[in-house]
Amino acid sequence: MPPECQLFGTLGCHLCEVAEDVLMPFVEHGLLVELVDIAENEKLFETYGLRIPVLRRVDTGEELDWPFNDSDRIAAFLS
Repeated sequence: MPPECQLFGTLGCHLCEVAEDVLMPFVEHGLLVELVDIAENEKLFETYGLRIPVLRRVDTGEELDWPFNDSDRIAAFLS
């Protein structure tokens, strides 16, 4: 079973939309991804504002910064 993840981003972020599209095949195969809007939290905005989109594993806290538009890179991150 794939780990649960969070995708840090914000509304109106084109790269965040691309990241969601890239992750969709993994979601269709059981990956749970919580979308976290960094604009709603000052600390998250300070941490991720210049890095979004960022994919974070909930179980380990490991983060994958953009670009992660290669499915092999995402698969390696999730394993």
